[in-house]
Amino acid sequence: MTRTLQLGILGSGRGSNFQAIHRAILSAHLPARIALVASDLAQAPILDYARSHQLPTYACPPSRFKTKLEPELEQTLAAQLQQSGAELIVLAGFMRVIKEPLLRAFPGRILNIHPSLLPSFKGLAAWKQALDARVDITGCTVHWVDDSLDGGPIIRQAQVPVLPQDSPESLHQRIQEQEHLLLPSVLHDIATGKIPLPE
Repeated sequence: MTRTLQLGILGSGRGSNFQAIHRAILSAHLPARIALVASDLAQAPILDYARSHQLPTYACPPSRFKTKLEPELEQTLAAQLQQSGAELIVLAGFMRVIKEPLLRAFPGRILNIHPSLLPSFKGLAAWKQALDARVDITGCTVHWVDDSLDGGPIIRQAQVPVLPQDSPESLHQRIQEQEHLLLPSVLHDIATGKIPLPE
């Protein structure tokens, strides 16, 4: 049974994965609605894109930390997402570790896309880690979010070959091309019931 997913999007950068989701919605390939686009950075381009398409946005107040939000800031963010009607939270380049306020507000309903074949190459610049490790294949992973760094159950992965002439930039670009296909397809399968959401 198909449902219209109510999505909350969190991002810190330009939001290319969010744009892929939005394109899939506009083309009727993804039965979903963007309930809220939020960022930890007030000047993040992802917010500009959302506003240019008349989508609701929220920017967190400045944080003292680089890798997480203060509990009170994350609690306010969680409340904004709940008030928007979001039922599923998508981390689309969100550069903060999710902590207890969001995990409690959306138990089992936060997913992330990471630019490696997890559990390999967790953390920042995973494509550079793959190059440094001289692996033949890397890729991207959509996974449920828990309280560990890039942990949580894996939902689906896409492989990307590492080419002899690859630079970090070229490899990252090809990984992103697969991310832009993988993430909307996972959301489509959640919307159509192929991937169950916890009740």
